[in-house]
Amino acid sequence: MPPPSAKPSPTGRTINVRQFFSKTGLLSQWHPSFEYREGQLQMAEAVESALAEKKHLIVEAGTGTGKTLAYLVPAILSGKRVVISTGTKNLQEQLFFKDIPFLARHLGALRVSYMKGRANYACRQKIYDAEKEPMIEGLEEVADFQVIREWEKTSETGDRAEIKTLPEHSAAWAKIDARSDLCTGQKCAQFERCFITLMHQRAQESDIIIVNHHLFFADMAVRSDERGAIIPDYGAVIFDEAHEVEDTAGQYFGVSVSSYQVEDFARDVSALAHRKEFGSQELDRTLITLGDCAARFFGLLGGGDGRTGFRSHDAFLEKNEEQYRDVLRALELVALQLELLKAAMEETLLLVARARDLARRFEFWMESGDRRFVYWIERRGRGTFLQATPIDVSQILDERLFDAVDTVVLTSATLAVAGAFDYTKERLGLRTARTLVVPSHFDYARQALLYVPQSLPDPRSPAFANAAAEEIIELLTLSRGRAFVLFTSYQQMRLIYDRVSLEIPYQTLMQGTGPRNALLEEFRSTPNAVLFATSSFWQGVDVPGEQLSCVIIDKLPFAVPSDPVVEARIAAIRNDGGDPFHSYQVPQAAIALKQGFGRLIRSRSDRGVLALLDNRITKTRYGQTFFDSLPHYSFTTTRKDVEKFFSVRRT
Repeated sequence: MPPPSAKPSPTGRTINVRQFFSKTGLLSQWHPSFEYREGQLQMAEAVESALAEKKHLIVEAGTGTGKTLAYLVPAILSGKRVVISTGTKNLQEQLFFKDIPFLARHLGALRVSYMKGRANYACRQKIYDAEKEPMIEGLEEVADFQVIREWEKTSETGDRAEIKTLPEHSAAWAKIDARSDLCTGQKCAQFERCFITLMHQRAQESDIIIVNHHLFFADMAVRSDERGAIIPDYGAVIFDEAHEVEDTAGQYFGVSVSSYQVEDFARDVSALAHRKEFGSQELDRTLITLGDCAARFFGLLGGGDGRTGFRSHDAFLEKNEEQYRDVLRALELVALQLELLKAAMEETLLLVARARDLARRFEFWMESGDRRFVYWIERRGRGTFLQATPIDVSQILDERLFDAVDTVVLTSATLAVAGAFDYTKERLGLRTARTLVVPSHFDYARQALLYVPQSLPDPRSPAFANAAAEEIIELLTLSRGRAFVLFTSYQQMRLIYDRVSLEIPYQTLMQGTGPRNALLEEFRSTPNAVLFATSSFWQGVDVPGEQLSCVIIDKLPFAVPSDPVVEARIAAIRNDGGDPFHSYQVPQAAIALKQGFGRLIRSRSDRGVLALLDNRITKTRYGQTFFDSLPHYSFTTTRKDVEKFFSVRRT
């Protein structure tokens, strides 16, 4: 009998992953640059067995393993509906538009679809309304809308990623996207042609559904609230970039409310009242009152960008209860006025539900006192966000994911700490799972040199910034630019950028001066460029070749202990009698460091220097955990060795 996951190919042959990935297998015959990788076959067989035997699996697969095909092929051959969840929409698109078509050319037609959040899709009805009603304002919005309107006539998916010329933060798109706030569902005249309807239909007909982590946990959250489902039922899920699962799950099992949500709600009520001609002076006054009350309330929570914890609910309520209750009363008054409309439309009922949902979120954040959550405030620009995040998502994931789904596969290049998966299992609530570490296909000892200078002061010292700037200048001179300089804080990045950018003869780029993708494209196309960046550039960035020959990291990337979520998790571990530093902070930082260093070696021909300016890695006992977690780079503490490394490349 063939293995459980064996499946007939278009030629009628029954195939399994060994026949696919072996030295003389199908992939070797199809792929023009095929290279046999033992680790790829190992991983594919482990995924195949997990799917067939209904087991959970954790796989750390180093860069260059070919892990995408190693999970995609057994998923296709399994005969089950499998959801593949990626860390980013870019990886989603790579799977659907590159990897799936390659396999389909050889395996025959595959039933595969992708799903994104509703804000990624256009709403046809809103587009048609915007042609007749004054929704679009200003020259930029008008220009963007004309592009969108022409594209909608021919698009089969409605996915905004198809419009390459549309600005990332297009105000016109925000007015016509398919978010559910005003969606009337089956009552909409465009329901049968709706891009969301078509997305769901394609998913229902698919064996493989490609989503991202945000959509996956949004689906899990609405399922738990018995609000239906976004993703069709499935028998297995594979998480790529699984190191992001804990943080993403925390977002969707928490509660949030923001000043922007209140503003958007009031704007939507006013716009609908104008379009449908049910507005009144009384409703206008109530919306103005809501805006004033919300502004006063959020203003009481302080200013300045960043995250801060909030533990003083009782004291705050005692002092400011009237202002808080004013917001709730204004929301309820808007809801009542909408309900009293004689010609109650579906849109007004949706707005009533939104008003009461906003009120519930305010009440949970202000009054619930649920000790399983950490309550915090984040300020970004003029927006204030009130967040309640579960301190520990492990029990939630244990019950709703690992107990509910037959097979869960977690894979990433960074899941193991010192070769073990204890940290990942504990944080995610995964009690039993098979595990596998697949070594990278790269020769790190030959391709990469890890340099840790010993003369720099402790990174916590005030003298560190100046000394680090001097060291960075020396390193960039040796590397001739061609570097990422990665920081653990924006403040440190800006401080050192101001110093270094004036001292080196290379083009310098800094995160925050333009969109992320635009900065990356400029880096790739500018010889000898240097990019200064923080956490968002530590992962999901791929620059193969000599253009990126050096990655410099200022400090061991410990999470900021004063961050309210990190602080709460540390306190919870300590209260349970654990050691938060060694069981949480060090493993988390080790995985983050692996992510940062993973930017450098992206192919077998890449070669470069990894510089860590934090010599605590060589001077503390816990530093060994970092070394044991990293690939086996060549190592030095002497800058002369860095010079020799680059001179060899030059020759």
